[in-house]
Amino acid sequence: QLSTMDSKKKGILERLNAGEVVVGDGGYVLQLERRGYVKAGHWTPEAAVEHPEAVLQLHREFLRAGADVMQTFTFYSSEDKLKISGNVTTITGSQINEAACDLARQVANEGGALVAGGVSQTPSYRNDNNESEIKAIFKKQMDDFLKKDIDFFIVEFFEHVEEAVWAVEVLKTSGKPVGATLCISPEGDKHRVPPGECAVRLVKAGADIVGVNCHLDPLTDIRTVKLMKEGLERAGLKAHLMVQPLGFHTPECNHSGYINLPEFPFALETRAMTRWDMHKYAREAYKAGIRYIGGCCGFEPYHIRAISEELSAERGFLPPASEKHGPWGAALEMHTKPWVRARARREYWENLLPASGRPTCPSMATPDADLTPWTISLEKKKKKKENARSVHREMSAY
Repeated sequence: QLSTMDSKKKGILERLNAGEVVVGDGGYVLQLERRGYVKAGHWTPEAAVEHPEAVLQLHREFLRAGADVMQTFTFYSSEDKLKISGNVTTITGSQINEAACDLARQVANEGGALVAGGVSQTPSYRNDNNESEIKAIFKKQMDDFLKKDIDFFIVEFFEHVEEAVWAVEVLKTSGKPVGATLCISPEGDKHRVPPGECAVRLVKAGADIVGVNCHLDPLTDIRTVKLMKEGLERAGLKAHLMVQPLGFHTPECNHSGYINLPEFPFALETRAMTRWDMHKYAREAYKAGIRYIGGCCGFEPYHIRAISEELSAERGFLPPASEKHGPWGAALEMHTKPWVRARARREYWENLLPASGRPTCPSMATPDADLTPWTISLEKKKKKKENARSVHREMSAY
């Protein structure tokens, strides 16, 4: 059976409480940058106003691939981020937020999907860490979304759990469900707060759904979500689990993820995951108890279709895009070449070891040093302690 979610009246928590698998959409900023609508660097989403047709098309492709949620194209649309980016001078954050909501709602209504208003980390947190000022930024964004009556909120791409907690606290005042995903590794957030503790803080702040997005590959992000789940269980807390990882292989697994890889952001194609990688990801996420499964940067519509196809038995239907796709290469059965016909089977694609076609390239890279203000501060503290110990040893020698 080919279908999309027709339970439009059911909210995100109703679906998750019923044990349904909710398939998220994929990455917008990276895809739209490649298509010529977003400028790399600050990655701001003014295309929602400047080129709405491009955003609509990508929404439709994700919907056709089986996404149950259309996330507003509002990544980095806070006023402080827009100001420092220099990408826009005549378009406000409110204009972007409201236009993005309209686009997401238009497409969501075409297939019974939900609309999620996305709020992301702010430059102000790194600059002055003023809680009241940062919460005011989130409040302004929340008001924009509430004008458009979005279905729920997603707090996404936060490197520091403290700032994510502030966002959750603000958005919960709306009365809408709130999901919160951090872009962290199994090591924790930028202050090394462990994933389990991060999850506890988010749920205590009011998050209904917690998890991880971006920065690292699917299986690494699943590891992090498992740690979050364990932390919640130890604390006697419950929340739905969510994962929206990169569509790239990042086996080096450094703390800051793909941003520190030498290929970021303009040569990541060699790391792209195949649709068959996504089948494995979807199954592993489901086995881990995660029921909101989507993607972030690098995820294209065919990746979302792969998730939908892998979990079609659990969901009870296939997406419309599967009309043009045979399961596990079945469409190759009629190929004129016998060696290609032989690839029309699951075993072939599951066991394939793809070649890069680049004989002089290494299989792994050396990530750049994670020289964030926090790590620089940490290194200074370590040196201070080492110096103090050295002085202590010298004094003890007398």
